[in-house]
Amino acid sequence: MKKLVIIPTYNEIENVQALIPELMKLKSQFDVLFVDDSSPDGTGNYILEISKKNSRINLLSRTKKEGLGKAYIAGFNWGLDHGYETLTEMDADFSHRPVDLDSMLQMIDQHDVVIGSRYVPGGQTVNWGIIRKLISRGGSLYSKIILGYPTNDWTGGFNSWKAQVLKDINLSTIQSNGYSFQIELKYKAQKKGYKIKEYPIVFEDRRVGQSKMSLKIVLEAFYKVWMIR
Repeated sequence: MKKLVIIPTYNEIENVQALIPELMKLKSQFDVLFVDDSSPDGTGNYILEISKKNSRINLLSRTKKEGLGKAYIAGFNWGLDHGYETLTEMDADFSHRPVDLDSMLQMIDQHDVVIGSRYVPGGQTVNWGIIRKLISRGGSLYSKIILGYPTNDWTGGFNSWKAQVLKDINLSTIQSNGYSFQIELKYKAQKKGYKIKEYPIVFEDRRVGQSKMSLKIVLEAFYKVWMIR
């Protein structure tokens, strides 16, 4: 299968410099698309130079910062237009481990959707405070109850999708843009009858830079669950 890993970036140059070599070491065969929102720190320029030397690395530059959801939709559409059969969401900050990516890329061959799950046996979070754990676990449990599907990790952003699933969801109908974007995608996939396989991952706090999570994003996720339903 022709596989694409999509990684949004904004001021992630240090992480990207370390991440690309780690991705290229993996056994799985895949290409990478970085979706950069005109990072002031030169992340996009760095990726562009790498892409000239390595055909597996691609850059989609956007003129302004518009949020995670829109970045992923742009990446999905790029991947679908270029004929990729599986598309995987991944963070640039090493909170999503390359070793887990390798396993998920192998599993997606046999499943509709594979999500890197922190909340199944074997999954865990590392270096999180109690408040963040409560918000994350609570958000997923809340979504599970309201939306009525058995997925355990609704808010996680480490997910692999068969291209047909994304086509059937109809990306133009997605309204969420923050963390609720992940919830909406998973809900619409399951509503269409697709099965989600949860693979246990270790989620490590980012190595460099600051988390983009904010109170506004958290609150949006909670009230948008009802709009999604």
